[in-house]
Amino acid sequence: MVAVVIAVAPVLSGVPEAAAFCGFYVGKADTSLFNEASQVILARDGWRTTLSMMNDYKGEPSDFALVVPVPVVLRRDQVKVIEKKTFDRLDAYSAPRLAEYFDDDPCLPRVLPSPMASSAPDTVRRRGADALGVKVEDSFSVGEYDIVILSARESDGLETWLVQNGYRIPSGAAPALRPYILQGMKFFVAKVNLKAQARTGAQFLRPLQFSFDSEKFMLPMRLGMINATGPQDLIVYVLSREGRVESTNYRTVKLPANMTLPTYLRDGRQFTDFYKTMFDQQARRENYKVVFTEYFWDMSWCDPCAADPLSREELLAAGVSWLPPDGGPPPSSQPGRRPPLPPSAANPVMLTRLHVRYTPESFPEDLAFQETKDRQNFQARYVLQHPWRGSPDKCKAASDYLKALRERQDREARALANLTGWDINDIRRQQSRAPAVTPR
Repeated sequence: MVAVVIAVAPVLSGVPEAAAFCGFYVGKADTSLFNEASQVILARDGWRTTLSMMNDYKGEPSDFALVVPVPVVLRRDQVKVIEKKTFDRLDAYSAPRLAEYFDDDPCLPRVLPSPMASSAPDTVRRRGADALGVKVEDSFSVGEYDIVILSARESDGLETWLVQNGYRIPSGAAPALRPYILQGMKFFVAKVNLKAQARTGAQFLRPLQFSFDSEKFMLPMRLGMINATGPQDLIVYVLSREGRVESTNYRTVKLPANMTLPTYLRDGRQFTDFYKTMFDQQARRENYKVVFTEYFWDMSWCDPCAADPLSREELLAAGVSWLPPDGGPPPSSQPGRRPPLPPSAANPVMLTRLHVRYTPESFPEDLAFQETKDRQNFQARYVLQHPWRGSPDKCKAASDYLKALRERQDREARALANLTGWDINDIRRQQSRAPAVTPR
């Protein structure tokens, strides 16, 4: 196997608009919803890219092989093993979420809300390499991985070398390798050192991280399609200094979000079913040809928070290299990189979460990216607006409220049916059985 980074206006007075970023966070849809989802972290500043890969390989560790095209020969000090919790933290922080509000008693005098202030809170075998047109540029071990950096003249020769040297790659990999060889790229190749892996005591393969300088801001993903039997999911967490990141060679679109939906989705299983079905619908409507934005936010704060923002230490572990110094000397400048910020500067880290569902036919090219100047916050957030449960005889405003409520709930049902394709009559039945929820 080649395991590759491939990685509405409200009508009720006193009801907050669904587009406002506030409310109580009540649930999220993390990556566990999607089977076989690869996860990648990209930290980008100037020409410096730090790439972290979550290996979702399932099988015997001895059968694991990772082949990643890279623009330069990587040195030992550019590669390290990181902890899975870095991915878990980014996933929890940026996951699509539910927020809930509660309608006020329509019989009470209306008080305009004040603006809400958001606190920003080894050795490798070389036999036959020359004859196959393969050059071993370097080899070393990092954690439980034995790593070799290769260059090659012919894709058939590279495929043969990998098989001869014990890398379990599928037959017929040469056509997928050829475009990278023609571009003069090198190959980062890793397999598991079984003795070192046993010493870690980990029940999974820890993520690998490496850094390099290149003008190209891209993510190689074509190799990971060799064994694909259907659509695959890729979650990319992009950490940048200034603005939202988007693809330059595929359309980047925001998922439908910030709309009010029926309150019975508060049940965790119902929200899981909703989000999976909604994403399936959107991906199919786009013929698996777009990159979806699920989240974009300044990492120093959140609203509502699905998890706390990452600490300075966690950002550094994720590959962020431009943070201002914390009592020590500033980081040294690198080619193509902007200078580090002064100690007095805030932590300027923007997080873009991208979700791609793709097939070999729908994504014939690797993903290329650019950092934009857009700093407009966005999250795949869905609102539950709990109704007031009082008597319509309490006051005249109560009767008007209940009439408007029925109209709103009809819009909520229609919105859910449109997003998911679910039967609207079934949605209405579940709406009528939704239990009352007490405001916090």
